[in-house]
Amino acid sequence: MRIGAPVRLKDVAGEAYYPLLEDEQSSLSQSNSSNELSCTVTLPLIIRERDTEYQLIRIILFDRLLKAYPYKKNLVWKEARVDIPPLIRGLAWAALLGVEGDIQAKYDSIDKDTPIPTDRQIEVDIPRCHQYDELLSSPQGHRKFRRVLKAWVVSHPDLVYWQGLDSLCAPFLWLNFNNEALAYACMSAFIPKYLYNFFLKDNSHVIQEYLTVFSQMIAFHDPELSNHLNEIGFIPDLYAIPWFLTMFTHVFPLHKIFHLWDTLLLGNSSFPFCIGVAILQQLRDRLLANGFNECILLFSDLPEIDIERCVRESINLFCWTPKSATYRQHAQPPKAQGDSSTNGFGKTANYYSSDYQDMPKTDLSREPLALSDLKAEVSPRISAEDLIDLCELSVGGQTKRSKASKPKILAVDIRSIEDFGRGHISGSISIPYSTAFSPDGELVQCPATGTLQSFRGRVIVVISHAMKSAAMFATHLVKVNYPRVTTLDGGINKMKPTGLLTVPSPQI
Repeated sequence: MRIGAPVRLKDVAGEAYYPLLEDEQSSLSQSNSSNELSCTVTLPLIIRERDTEYQLIRIILFDRLLKAYPYKKNLVWKEARVDIPPLIRGLAWAALLGVEGDIQAKYDSIDKDTPIPTDRQIEVDIPRCHQYDELLSSPQGHRKFRRVLKAWVVSHPDLVYWQGLDSLCAPFLWLNFNNEALAYACMSAFIPKYLYNFFLKDNSHVIQEYLTVFSQMIAFHDPELSNHLNEIGFIPDLYAIPWFLTMFTHVFPLHKIFHLWDTLLLGNSSFPFCIGVAILQQLRDRLLANGFNECILLFSDLPEIDIERCVRESINLFCWTPKSATYRQHAQPPKAQGDSSTNGFGKTANYYSSDYQDMPKTDLSREPLALSDLKAEVSPRISAEDLIDLCELSVGGQTKRSKASKPKILAVDIRSIEDFGRGHISGSISIPYSTAFSPDGELVQCPATGTLQSFRGRVIVVISHAMKSAAMFATHLVKVNYPRVTTLDGGINKMKPTGLLTVPSPQI
Protein backbone atom coordinates (compact mmCIF):
# COMPACT_ATOMS: atom_id res chain seq x y z
CA MET A 1 0.00 0.00 0.00
CA ARG A 2 1.22 3.49 -0.81
CA ILE A 3 2.25 5.59 2.19
CA GLY A 4 -0.65 7.74 3.32
CA ALA A 5 -3.22 5.99 1.10
CA PRO A 6 -6.61 5.47 2.78
CA VAL A 7 -7.40 1.98 4.05
CA ARG A 8 -10.41 2.01 1.69
CA LEU A 9 -7.99 1.91 -1.25
CA LYS A 10 -5.48 -0.59 0.18
CA ASP A 11 -6.42 -3.31 -2.33
CA VAL A 12 -5.96 -1.09 -5.40
CA ALA A 13 -2.97 -2.36 -7.39
CA GLY A 14 0.07 -0.07 -7.52
CA GLU A 15 -0.04 -0.05 -11.32
CA ALA A 16 -3.32 1.87 -11.16
CA TYR A 17 -1.46 4.94 -9.88
CA TYR A 18 0.84 4.90 -12.93
CA PRO A 19 -1.23 3.85 -15.97
CA LEU A 20 0.66 3.20 -19.19
CA LEU A 21 -0.53 5.61 -21.86
CA GLU A 22 1.55 4.38 -24.79
CA ASP A 23 0.11 0.85 -24.84
CA GLU A 24 -2.13 0.10 -27.81
CA GLN A 25 -4.59 -1.80 -25.63
CA SER A 26 -7.30 -0.17 -23.53
CA SER A 27 -5.87 1.83 -20.67
CA LEU A 28 -8.84 0.81 -18.58
CA SER A 29 -8.16 -2.91 -18.90
CA GLN A 30 -4.46 -2.35 -18.27
CA SER A 31 -5.10 -0.62 -14.96
CA ASN A 32 -7.81 -2.93 -13.65
CA SER A 33 -5.89 -5.90 -12.33
CA SER A 34 -8.71 -6.88 -9.97
CA ASN A 35 -11.47 -9.01 -11.51
CA GLU A 36 -13.99 -7.30 -9.27
CA LEU A 37 -12.87 -3.89 -10.51
CA SER A 38 -12.90 -5.05 -14.12
CA CYS A 39 -16.53 -6.05 -13.74
CA THR A 40 -17.45 -2.62 -12.41
CA VAL A 41 -17.30 -1.11 -15.90
CA THR A 42 -20.34 -3.21 -16.90
CA LEU A 43 -22.48 -1.80 -14.07
CA PRO A 44 -24.87 1.15 -14.53
CA LEU A 45 -23.15 4.52 -14.67
CA ILE A 46 -24.71 5.80 -11.45
CA ILE A 47 -23.19 2.85 -9.56
CA ARG A 48 -19.78 3.32 -11.17
CA GLU A 49 -19.78 6.97 -10.14
CA ARG A 50 -20.18 5.93 -6.49
CA ASP A 51 -17.52 3.21 -6.54
CA THR A 52 -14.46 4.65 -4.80
CA GLU A 53 -11.87 2.26 -6.23
CA TYR A 54 -13.22 2.53 -9.75
CA GLN A 55 -13.33 6.34 -9.59
CA LEU A 56 -9.75 6.46 -8.29
CA ILE A 57 -8.52 4.56 -11.32
CA ARG A 58 -10.57 6.64 -13.77
CA ILE A 59 -9.54 9.96 -12.20
CA ILE A 60 -5.82 9.09 -12.25
CA LEU A 61 -6.09 7.92 -15.86
CA PHE A 62 -7.99 11.01 -17.05
CA ASP A 63 -5.72 13.31 -15.07
CA ARG A 64 -2.69 11.96 -16.91
CA LEU A 65 -4.44 12.06 -20.29
CA LEU A 66 -5.63 15.63 -19.81
CA LYS A 67 -2.17 16.77 -18.72
CA ALA A 68 -0.91 15.36 -22.02
CA TYR A 69 -3.66 17.13 -24.02
CA PRO A 70 -3.73 17.72 -26.97
CA TYR A 71 -1.04 15.08 -27.60
CA LYS A 72 -3.31 12.42 -26.05
CA LYS A 73 -6.54 13.78 -27.52
CA ASN A 74 -7.38 10.46 -29.18
CA LEU A 75 -7.07 8.55 -25.90
CA VAL A 76 -9.24 11.13 -24.14
CA TRP A 77 -11.96 10.41 -26.71
CA LYS A 78 -11.46 6.67 -26.35
CA GLU A 79 -11.80 6.67 -22.56
CA ALA A 80 -14.69 9.15 -22.63
CA ARG A 81 -16.67 6.53 -24.53
CA VAL A 82 -16.39 4.30 -21.44
CA ASP A 83 -17.37 7.05 -18.98
CA ILE A 84 -16.15 10.39 -17.62
CA PRO A 85 -15.26 10.79 -13.91
CA PRO A 86 -17.53 13.44 -12.36
CA LEU A 87 -14.61 15.03 -10.51
CA ILE A 88 -12.90 16.12 -13.73
CA ARG A 89 -15.88 16.24 -16.09
CA GLY A 90 -15.38 19.96 -16.74
CA LEU A 91 -11.83 19.49 -18.01
CA ALA A 92 -12.81 16.39 -20.00
CA TRP A 93 -15.62 18.27 -21.73
CA ALA A 94 -13.23 21.10 -22.57
CA ALA A 95 -10.92 18.56 -24.24
CA LEU A 96 -13.79 16.98 -26.19
CA LEU A 97 -14.84 20.43 -27.37
CA GLY A 98 -11.30 21.21 -28.52
CA VAL A 99 -10.78 24.15 -26.13
CA GLU A 100 -7.17 25.31 -26.40
CA GLY A 101 -5.06 28.46 -26.04
CA ASP A 102 -4.91 31.22 -23.44
CA ILE A 103 -8.59 31.19 -22.52
CA GLN A 104 -8.07 33.28 -19.38
CA ALA A 105 -6.51 36.18 -21.30
CA LYS A 106 -9.32 36.11 -23.84
CA TYR A 107 -11.98 36.10 -21.12
CA ASP A 108 -10.27 38.91 -19.22
CA SER A 109 -10.17 41.05 -22.37
CA ILE A 110 -13.98 41.00 -22.71
CA ASP A 111 -15.85 43.96 -21.23
CA LYS A 112 -18.29 42.45 -18.75
CA ASP A 113 -19.11 45.67 -16.86
CA THR A 114 -20.47 48.23 -19.33
CA PRO A 115 -24.30 48.11 -19.36
CA ILE A 116 -25.89 46.62 -22.50
CA PRO A 117 -29.56 46.28 -23.54
CA THR A 118 -29.53 42.53 -22.80
CA ASP A 119 -28.72 43.06 -19.10
CA ARG A 120 -32.36 43.29 -18.10
CA GLN A 121 -33.33 39.98 -19.71
CA ILE A 122 -30.30 38.26 -18.18
CA GLU A 123 -31.29 39.56 -14.74
CA VAL A 124 -34.78 38.14 -15.22
CA ASP A 125 -33.63 34.72 -16.47
CA ILE A 126 -30.84 33.90 -13.99
CA PRO A 127 -33.07 33.57 -10.89
CA ARG A 128 -35.24 31.04 -12.78
CA CYS A 129 -32.44 28.86 -14.17
CA HIS A 130 -31.82 25.59 -12.29
CA GLN A 131 -32.44 27.36 -9.00
CA TYR A 132 -33.03 24.07 -7.14
CA ASP A 133 -29.22 23.81 -7.21
CA GLU A 134 -27.54 25.44 -4.21
CA LEU A 135 -24.44 26.40 -6.20
CA LEU A 136 -26.18 28.16 -9.08
CA SER A 137 -28.81 29.77 -6.82
CA SER A 138 -26.21 31.35 -4.52
CA PRO A 139 -25.41 35.09 -4.81
CA GLN A 140 -21.95 34.18 -6.09
CA GLY A 141 -23.53 31.81 -8.60
CA HIS A 142 -25.75 34.62 -9.90
CA ARG A 143 -22.76 36.95 -10.27
CA LYS A 144 -20.76 34.34 -12.19
CA PHE A 145 -23.78 33.50 -14.34
CA ARG A 146 -24.17 37.18 -15.22
CA ARG A 147 -20.50 37.62 -16.16
CA VAL A 148 -20.25 34.51 -18.34
CA LEU A 149 -23.52 35.21 -20.19
CA LYS A 150 -22.59 38.85 -20.72
CA ALA A 151 -19.13 37.86 -21.96
CA TRP A 152 -20.73 35.59 -24.57
CA VAL A 153 -23.18 38.25 -25.74
CA VAL A 154 -20.48 40.94 -26.00
CA SER A 155 -18.02 38.68 -27.82
CA HIS A 156 -20.62 37.52 -30.39
CA PRO A 157 -21.98 40.78 -31.85
CA ASP A 158 -23.53 38.96 -34.82
CA LEU A 159 -25.73 36.91 -32.46
CA VAL A 160 -28.32 37.90 -29.87
CA TYR A 161 -29.39 36.72 -26.43
CA TRP A 162 -32.33 34.34 -26.64
CA GLN A 163 -34.11 32.91 -23.63
CA GLY A 164 -32.54 29.50 -23.13
CA LEU A 165 -28.96 30.70 -23.37
CA ASP A 166 -28.87 30.76 -19.57
CA SER A 167 -29.86 27.07 -19.48
CA LEU A 168 -27.06 26.27 -21.94
CA CYS A 169 -24.58 28.08 -19.73
CA ALA A 170 -25.63 26.29 -16.52
CA PRO A 171 -23.81 22.93 -16.98
CA PHE A 172 -20.56 24.63 -17.95
CA LEU A 173 -20.74 27.09 -15.07
CA TRP A 174 -21.57 24.37 -12.54
CA LEU A 175 -18.63 22.20 -13.66
CA ASN A 176 -16.20 25.14 -13.80
CA PHE A 177 -17.56 27.26 -10.96
CA ASN A 178 -14.09 28.49 -10.00
CA ASN A 179 -12.96 28.94 -13.58
CA GLU A 180 -15.31 31.30 -15.40
CA ALA A 181 -12.93 31.54 -18.36
CA LEU A 182 -13.18 27.79 -18.99
CA ALA A 183 -16.98 27.87 -18.63
CA TYR A 184 -17.10 30.68 -21.20
CA ALA A 185 -14.66 28.90 -23.55
CA CYS A 186 -16.64 25.63 -23.41
CA MET A 187 -19.92 27.41 -24.06
CA SER A 188 -18.36 29.32 -26.96
CA ALA A 189 -17.13 26.05 -28.51
CA PHE A 190 -20.37 24.13 -27.86
CA ILE A 191 -22.80 26.57 -29.48
CA PRO A 192 -21.24 26.71 -33.00
CA LYS A 193 -21.07 22.92 -33.15
CA TYR A 194 -24.57 22.03 -31.99
CA LEU A 195 -26.50 25.32 -32.30
CA TYR A 196 -24.93 27.10 -35.24
CA ASN A 197 -26.89 30.33 -35.98
CA PHE A 198 -29.66 29.37 -33.52
CA PHE A 199 -29.05 32.73 -31.84
CA LEU A 200 -29.40 34.94 -34.89
CA LYS A 201 -31.84 37.82 -34.50
CA ASP A 202 -34.00 36.11 -37.13
CA ASN A 203 -33.40 32.39 -36.64
CA SER A 204 -36.69 31.15 -38.10
CA HIS A 205 -35.10 29.57 -41.20
CA VAL A 206 -32.54 27.73 -39.06
CA ILE A 207 -35.12 26.48 -36.54
CA GLN A 208 -37.62 25.45 -39.23
CA GLU A 209 -35.01 23.44 -41.13
CA TYR A 210 -33.90 21.78 -37.88
CA LEU A 211 -37.46 20.82 -36.89
CA THR A 212 -38.21 19.52 -40.39
CA VAL A 213 -35.14 17.25 -40.30
CA PHE A 214 -36.25 16.11 -36.84
CA SER A 215 -39.70 15.24 -38.23
CA GLN A 216 -38.01 13.17 -40.92
CA MET A 217 -35.95 11.41 -38.25
CA ILE A 218 -39.11 10.46 -36.36
CA ALA A 219 -40.59 9.03 -39.59
CA PHE A 220 -37.31 7.26 -40.35
CA HIS A 221 -37.01 5.53 -36.98
CA ASP A 222 -40.64 5.18 -35.87
CA PRO A 223 -43.15 5.54 -38.73
CA GLU A 224 -46.14 4.42 -36.63
CA LEU A 225 -45.49 7.15 -34.08
CA SER A 226 -44.80 9.68 -36.84
CA ASN A 227 -48.08 8.85 -38.57
CA HIS A 228 -50.04 9.24 -35.33
CA LEU A 229 -48.42 12.56 -34.37
CA ASN A 230 -49.01 13.95 -37.87
CA GLU A 231 -52.64 12.81 -37.87
CA ILE A 232 -53.42 14.63 -34.62
CA GLY A 233 -51.35 17.68 -35.66
CA PHE A 234 -48.83 17.35 -32.83
CA ILE A 235 -45.83 18.71 -34.72
CA PRO A 236 -42.32 19.28 -33.27
CA ASP A 237 -42.86 23.08 -33.36
CA LEU A 238 -45.19 22.61 -30.36
CA TYR A 239 -42.75 20.82 -28.06
CA ALA A 240 -39.24 20.44 -29.46
CA ILE A 241 -38.02 24.05 -29.74
CA PRO A 242 -37.04 24.25 -26.02
CA TRP A 243 -35.38 20.83 -26.37
CA PHE A 244 -33.02 21.85 -29.13
CA LEU A 245 -32.59 25.55 -28.36
CA THR A 246 -31.21 24.55 -24.94
CA MET A 247 -29.91 21.07 -25.89
CA PHE A 248 -32.35 19.59 -23.31
CA THR A 249 -31.01 21.67 -20.39
CA HIS A 250 -34.39 23.36 -20.04
CA VAL A 251 -36.25 20.06 -19.59
CA PHE A 252 -33.83 17.94 -17.52
CA PRO A 253 -32.12 18.57 -14.17
CA LEU A 254 -28.36 19.02 -14.15
CA HIS A 255 -27.47 15.51 -12.96
CA LYS A 256 -29.27 14.06 -16.01
CA ILE A 257 -27.74 16.64 -18.36
CA PHE A 258 -24.22 15.63 -17.25
CA HIS A 259 -24.81 12.02 -18.27
CA LEU A 260 -26.62 13.01 -21.46
CA TRP A 261 -23.93 15.46 -22.59
CA ASP A 262 -21.13 12.99 -21.79
CA THR A 263 -22.42 11.12 -24.84
CA LEU A 264 -23.68 14.13 -26.82
CA LEU A 265 -20.15 15.57 -26.95
CA LEU A 266 -18.88 12.35 -28.55
CA GLY A 267 -21.34 12.64 -31.44
CA ASN A 268 -21.67 15.13 -34.23
CA SER A 269 -24.19 17.96 -34.57
CA SER A 270 -26.95 15.54 -35.67
CA PHE A 271 -26.82 13.48 -32.47
CA PRO A 272 -29.48 15.67 -30.75
CA PHE A 273 -32.04 14.41 -33.30
CA CYS A 274 -31.48 10.89 -32.00
CA ILE A 275 -31.83 12.03 -28.39
CA GLY A 276 -35.15 13.64 -29.31
CA VAL A 277 -36.42 10.46 -30.98
CA ALA A 278 -35.25 8.38 -27.99
CA ILE A 279 -37.27 10.63 -25.63
CA LEU A 280 -40.38 10.25 -27.81
CA GLN A 281 -39.95 6.48 -27.87
CA GLN A 282 -39.89 6.36 -24.06
CA LEU A 283 -43.26 8.14 -24.13
CA ARG A 284 -44.43 6.14 -27.15
CA ASP A 285 -47.30 4.19 -25.60
CA ARG A 286 -48.82 7.27 -24.00
CA LEU A 287 -48.44 9.33 -27.19
CA LEU A 288 -50.07 6.64 -29.36
CA ALA A 289 -52.97 6.32 -26.93
CA ASN A 290 -53.73 10.04 -26.74
CA GLY A 291 -54.99 12.87 -28.90
CA PHE A 292 -53.70 16.40 -29.42
CA ASN A 293 -54.87 17.95 -26.12
CA GLU A 294 -53.56 15.07 -24.01
CA CYS A 295 -50.17 15.23 -25.76
CA ILE A 296 -49.96 18.97 -25.09
CA LEU A 297 -50.62 18.32 -21.39
CA LEU A 298 -48.09 15.48 -21.36
CA PHE A 299 -45.32 17.75 -22.62
CA SER A 300 -46.27 20.70 -20.45
CA ASP A 301 -45.03 18.60 -17.53
CA LEU A 302 -42.68 16.05 -19.05
CA PRO A 303 -42.81 12.66 -17.28
CA GLU A 304 -39.71 11.10 -15.73
CA ILE A 305 -37.25 10.04 -18.44
CA ASP A 306 -34.70 7.26 -17.87
CA ILE A 307 -31.57 9.06 -19.05
CA GLU A 308 -29.34 5.97 -19.17
CA ARG A 309 -31.88 4.23 -21.39
CA CYS A 310 -32.25 7.41 -23.45
CA VAL A 311 -28.47 7.56 -24.01
CA ARG A 312 -28.28 3.87 -24.90
CA GLU A 313 -31.16 4.08 -27.38
CA SER A 314 -29.97 7.35 -28.93
CA ILE A 315 -26.60 5.74 -29.71
CA ASN A 316 -28.40 2.86 -31.44
CA LEU A 317 -30.56 5.29 -33.42
CA PHE A 318 -27.46 7.29 -34.36
CA CYS A 319 -25.65 4.20 -35.64
CA TRP A 320 -28.65 3.31 -37.82
CA THR A 321 -28.86 6.80 -39.36
CA PRO A 322 -26.89 7.35 -42.58
CA LYS A 323 -24.69 10.40 -42.12
CA SER A 324 -26.19 12.35 -45.02
CA ALA A 325 -29.80 11.78 -43.86
CA THR A 326 -29.48 14.62 -41.35
CA TYR A 327 -27.80 17.06 -43.75
CA ARG A 328 -28.73 20.69 -43.06
CA GLN A 329 -27.62 23.55 -45.27
CA HIS A 330 -27.75 25.88 -42.24
CA ALA A 331 -25.39 23.73 -40.17
CA GLN A 332 -21.90 24.95 -39.30
CA PRO A 333 -19.85 25.44 -42.50
CA PRO A 334 -16.97 23.04 -43.21
CA LYS A 335 -13.96 23.50 -40.97
CA ALA A 336 -10.57 24.44 -42.37
CA GLN A 337 -8.30 21.67 -43.53
CA GLY A 338 -6.31 20.19 -40.68
CA ASP A 339 -8.85 21.16 -37.98
CA SER A 340 -9.11 18.01 -35.90
CA SER A 341 -10.99 19.44 -32.94
CA THR A 342 -13.84 16.99 -33.45
CA ASN A 343 -11.77 13.94 -34.25
CA GLY A 344 -12.32 10.79 -32.26
CA PHE A 345 -9.90 7.90 -32.16
CA GLY A 346 -9.27 6.08 -35.39
CA LYS A 347 -11.68 5.94 -38.33
CA THR A 348 -14.74 4.76 -36.42
CA ALA A 349 -14.80 7.58 -33.88
CA ASN A 350 -14.00 10.12 -36.58
CA TYR A 351 -16.93 8.84 -38.66
CA TYR A 352 -19.38 9.38 -35.83
CA SER A 353 -17.95 12.57 -34.33
CA SER A 354 -17.33 14.48 -37.57
CA ASP A 355 -20.14 16.23 -39.43
CA TYR A 356 -21.35 15.42 -42.92
CA GLN A 357 -20.59 18.94 -44.13
CA ASP A 358 -16.94 18.49 -43.08
CA MET A 359 -16.46 15.70 -45.60
CA PRO A 360 -14.99 16.70 -48.99
CA LYS A 361 -17.83 17.73 -51.30
CA THR A 362 -18.11 15.75 -54.55
CA ASP A 363 -20.63 15.31 -57.37
CA LEU A 364 -22.16 12.51 -55.27
CA SER A 365 -22.79 14.67 -52.20
CA ARG A 366 -26.21 15.89 -51.09
CA GLU A 367 -27.42 19.12 -52.62
CA PRO A 368 -29.04 21.99 -50.67
CA LEU A 369 -32.82 21.87 -50.71
CA ALA A 370 -35.32 24.72 -50.37
CA LEU A 371 -37.18 24.61 -47.04
CA SER A 372 -40.54 24.24 -48.81
CA ASP A 373 -39.25 21.20 -50.73
CA LEU A 374 -37.71 19.73 -47.57
CA LYS A 375 -41.01 20.11 -45.70
CA ALA A 376 -42.87 18.37 -48.53
CA GLU A 377 -40.88 15.15 -48.00
CA VAL A 378 -41.72 12.80 -45.13
CA SER A 379 -38.57 10.70 -45.46
CA PRO A 380 -34.98 11.94 -45.44
CA ARG A 381 -32.72 11.87 -48.47
CA ILE A 382 -29.32 10.22 -48.49
CA SER A 383 -26.37 10.97 -50.73
CA ALA A 384 -25.07 8.75 -53.51
CA GLU A 385 -21.88 8.45 -51.43
CA ASP A 386 -23.81 6.88 -48.57
CA LEU A 387 -25.64 4.56 -50.95
CA ILE A 388 -22.35 3.35 -52.43
CA ASP A 389 -20.83 2.94 -48.98
CA LEU A 390 -23.77 1.16 -47.38
CA CYS A 391 -24.47 -1.08 -50.38
CA GLU A 392 -20.75 -1.98 -50.33
CA LEU A 393 -20.53 -1.37 -54.08
CA SER A 394 -17.24 -1.79 -55.92
CA VAL A 395 -15.51 1.56 -56.46
CA GLY A 396 -12.43 1.90 -58.63
CA GLY A 397 -11.88 -1.84 -58.57
CA GLN A 398 -11.90 -1.99 -54.77
CA THR A 399 -14.74 -3.61 -52.87
CA LYS A 400 -16.03 -1.86 -49.80
CA ARG A 401 -15.72 -4.17 -46.84
CA SER A 402 -18.66 -4.62 -44.51
CA LYS A 403 -18.50 -2.45 -41.40
CA ALA A 404 -20.34 -3.90 -38.40
CA SER A 405 -21.06 -0.39 -37.11
CA LYS A 406 -22.99 0.62 -40.23
CA PRO A 407 -26.46 -0.59 -41.25
CA LYS A 408 -27.23 -2.73 -44.28
CA ILE A 409 -29.37 -1.19 -46.97
CA LEU A 410 -31.83 -2.24 -49.67
CA ALA A 411 -32.16 -0.18 -52.86
CA VAL A 412 -35.70 -0.12 -54.27
CA ASP A 413 -35.85 1.05 -57.90
CA ILE A 414 -39.35 2.38 -58.70
CA ARG A 415 -38.75 3.17 -62.37
CA SER A 416 -40.44 1.18 -65.11
CA ILE A 417 -39.28 -2.35 -65.90
CA GLU A 418 -37.81 -1.05 -69.16
CA ASP A 419 -35.74 1.65 -67.45
CA PHE A 420 -34.61 -0.83 -64.80
CA GLY A 421 -33.42 -3.17 -67.56
CA ARG A 422 -31.31 -0.43 -69.14
CA GLY A 423 -29.19 -0.11 -66.00
CA HIS A 424 -29.66 -0.35 -62.27
CA ILE A 425 -27.72 -0.56 -59.03
CA SER A 426 -26.35 -4.01 -58.29
CA GLY A 427 -28.50 -5.76 -55.69
CA SER A 428 -31.46 -3.41 -56.08
CA ILE A 429 -35.00 -4.65 -56.58
CA SER A 430 -37.54 -3.36 -59.10
CA ILE A 431 -40.96 -2.26 -57.83
CA PRO A 432 -42.47 0.08 -60.46
CA TYR A 433 -44.36 2.87 -58.72
CA SER A 434 -47.28 2.65 -61.18
CA THR A 435 -48.23 -0.85 -59.99
CA ALA A 436 -46.79 -0.91 -56.43
CA PHE A 437 -49.82 0.12 -54.38
CA SER A 438 -53.47 -0.87 -54.38
CA PRO A 439 -56.20 1.83 -54.33
CA ASP A 440 -56.40 1.56 -50.53
CA GLY A 441 -52.66 2.28 -50.21
CA GLU A 442 -51.45 -1.25 -49.44
CA LEU A 443 -48.42 -2.80 -51.17
CA VAL A 444 -49.39 -5.16 -53.98
CA GLN A 445 -47.90 -8.56 -53.23
CA CYS A 446 -45.26 -9.88 -55.65
CA PRO A 447 -41.78 -11.46 -55.34
CA ALA A 448 -40.12 -8.02 -55.17
CA THR A 449 -42.42 -6.78 -52.38
CA GLY A 450 -41.70 -10.07 -50.59
CA THR A 451 -38.00 -9.15 -50.70
CA LEU A 452 -38.87 -5.68 -49.42
CA GLN A 453 -40.80 -7.24 -46.54
CA SER A 454 -37.82 -9.44 -45.66
CA PHE A 455 -35.66 -6.31 -45.39
CA ARG A 456 -38.11 -4.58 -43.06
CA GLY A 457 -36.09 -2.93 -40.32
CA ARG A 458 -33.05 -2.38 -42.55
CA VAL A 459 -32.39 0.91 -44.31
CA ILE A 460 -34.46 1.21 -47.50
CA VAL A 461 -33.50 3.73 -50.18
CA VAL A 462 -36.03 4.57 -52.90
CA ILE A 463 -34.56 5.39 -56.32
CA SER A 464 -36.31 7.04 -59.26
CA HIS A 465 -35.76 9.48 -62.12
CA ALA A 466 -37.81 12.20 -60.47
CA MET A 467 -37.39 13.05 -56.79
CA LYS A 468 -41.11 13.78 -56.46
CA SER A 469 -41.99 10.19 -57.37
CA ALA A 470 -39.38 8.81 -54.96
CA ALA A 471 -40.68 11.04 -52.17
CA MET A 472 -44.29 9.94 -52.77
CA PHE A 473 -43.32 6.26 -52.86
CA ALA A 474 -41.36 6.70 -49.61
CA THR A 475 -44.36 8.44 -48.04
CA HIS A 476 -46.55 5.44 -48.96
CA LEU A 477 -44.05 3.08 -47.30
CA VAL A 478 -44.07 5.21 -44.15
CA LYS A 479 -47.89 5.17 -44.17
CA VAL A 480 -47.80 1.36 -44.02
CA ASN A 481 -45.28 1.60 -41.16
CA TYR A 482 -42.04 0.73 -42.94
CA PRO A 483 -39.14 2.05 -40.82
CA ARG A 484 -35.82 3.48 -42.04
CA VAL A 485 -37.09 4.63 -45.43
CA THR A 486 -34.98 7.12 -47.38
CA THR A 487 -34.75 8.45 -50.93
CA LEU A 488 -31.65 8.86 -53.09
CA ASP A 489 -30.81 12.55 -53.47
CA GLY A 490 -30.62 13.36 -57.18
CA GLY A 491 -32.14 10.03 -58.17
CA ILE A 492 -30.66 7.52 -60.59
CA ASN A 493 -29.00 10.32 -62.58
CA LYS A 494 -26.55 10.85 -59.71
CA MET A 495 -25.39 7.24 -60.11
CA LYS A 496 -24.98 7.16 -63.89
CA PRO A 497 -21.52 8.84 -64.02
CA THR A 498 -20.12 6.40 -61.42
CA GLY A 499 -20.12 3.41 -63.76
CA LEU A 500 -21.77 1.36 -61.01
CA LEU A 501 -25.04 0.67 -62.84
CA THR A 502 -25.38 -2.90 -64.10
CA VAL A 503 -27.41 -4.36 -66.96
CA PRO A 504 -28.99 -7.80 -66.45
CA SER A 505 -27.68 -10.61 -68.67
CA PRO A 506 -30.06 -11.54 -71.53
CA GLN A 507 -32.14 -14.67 -70.91
CA ILE A 508 -31.29 -17.55 -73.28
